[in-house]
Amino acid sequence: MILVSRLFFVKNYVGLTLWPFIILKDDALKKDVILINHEKIHLKQQTELLVVFFYVLYLMEWSIRCICYLNSYKAYKNISFEREAYANERNLNYPTERKAFSFIKYL
Repeated sequence: MILVSRLFFVKNYVGLTLWPFIILKDDALKKDVILINHEKIHLKQQTELLVVFFYVLYLMEWSIRCICYLNSYKAYKNISFEREAYANERNLNYPTERKAFSFIKYL
């Protein structure tokens, strides 16, 4: 389910997945198939990790990478979940073809 809300977004961020919702900054983004596919990849990741473990691992990895890079945006871009989603967002079949726990390859 896709929702539109500006409440969740700062700076250049335009999409967010909070299982089972994809939340977009504005209505026009519903037509952005690459962005929607990126967020669908996150839905798959969240589902396979029973949602709660996805958020725990995401925050842990982001925290560690913030310390390593001393830059929160660089840390975000290097989280394994984000690396997988960015690497495959243009492959519109990826969410259905994706093997479970594929994010591990991006650690």
